[in-house]
Amino acid sequence: MTATSETVPETTVRPAWFPAAAAVFACGWGGNQFTPLLVMYHAAGYSAFTVDALLGAYVVGLVPGLLLSGGLSNRHGRRPVMFAGTLMSLVASVLLALGPLGVGWIAAGRFLTGIAVAVAMAVGSTWIKELADADPFRPADLGTRRAALCLTLGLGIGPGVAGALAQWGPWPMVLPYLVHIGLAAAALTAVRRSPETLRARTDSVRTALPGTTKHPRFRRVILPMAPWIFGSCGVAYAILPQLVEHQTGSWALAYSTLLTVCAIGAGVGIQPIAKRVDRATSARAVLTGMIVLCLGLVLSVVAAAAESPWLALGSAVVLGAAYGIVVVSGLLELQRLARPDEIAELTGVYYALAYVGFLLPSLLAALNGVAGYPVLLAGVAVIAIAGTLVVARHSRRHLPRH
Repeated sequence: MTATSETVPETTVRPAWFPAAAAVFACGWGGNQFTPLLVMYHAAGYSAFTVDALLGAYVVGLVPGLLLSGGLSNRHGRRPVMFAGTLMSLVASVLLALGPLGVGWIAAGRFLTGIAVAVAMAVGSTWIKELADADPFRPADLGTRRAALCLTLGLGIGPGVAGALAQWGPWPMVLPYLVHIGLAAAALTAVRRSPETLRARTDSVRTALPGTTKHPRFRRVILPMAPWIFGSCGVAYAILPQLVEHQTGSWALAYSTLLTVCAIGAGVGIQPIAKRVDRATSARAVLTGMIVLCLGLVLSVVAAAAESPWLALGSAVVLGAAYGIVVVSGLLELQRLARPDEIAELTGVYYALAYVGFLLPSLLAALNGVAGYPVLLAGVAVIAIAGTLVVARHSRRHLPRH
């Protein structure tokens, strides 16, 4: 399995990104379909810590997948690695559908889901960007925005469908995953039709981190922000639904689904605005996202103290908007810093840092015996404010020269 030297004809550029986007969308769907079902598994007898641990279990597969898949795609090509990632997403849903047989099947499915999402983020996003960049008449940042949108749509629509099927459909622990199996199978067929974009094969997969990770702007602007990309999501649709679960009664699963869809929907809707706020001369967009994040966290403290479903919904929307701003603005910052030969690997590092934030629900669940969630969330807000101040201090410093 090696990369080809096939070029992307200009006449095929317009439709060429659709199959690649389908694969990224399917992997995003599979990565987040589990989230609104947390309430269902909790009602089935799993402890809050076990449920949150299963949510974060795919980080075990995701982080090494993010760090390695970009290098593998540099050697073997974008298309075969993305095909393998989409196949893993399908197999992961098969394992999750076997969840009623035991928690081990769920854990294994979440692990493979992590690898699949990693490939979509590091390789799929790069592939879509390269397909867009092949057209000289397209805006320079079109591929970046298109890749972020495809992934975000998958992350948002997947849990919406899964939660609705689990709330009102038959076989709630099986049917949502069967739908994704069919979607992933269709994406596997489509991805084979998308052209390869890699022009040359590298002799080996690099194991060292890309050199750009040592750049002062990476360490002082991107690094303090990145974990909050999915840290905001973890608070929005993993922690808040459980805090008001007894208030929503039999509608707990539908409410959890609503929070997930509203958070991701806000993230999708805000992304065009995030692009307009972005400037090459400062970290204005990143800083804006961090400020919105801090506001969402403060609101989540109030929602947790009041145990109010309405305040929790408002918090989820604000946190989702923060997610949409920081994920796009961070990618734009990153791509201004990166060399062309390291963009796939650096994107993997970026998303690995982002997904560290998804361990936040498990961490807070473990600390819940020490302090209540209002106090813990207040502590999280203080840490986010400190990170915002770091970004603000270095907003106009260490700008890239190219």
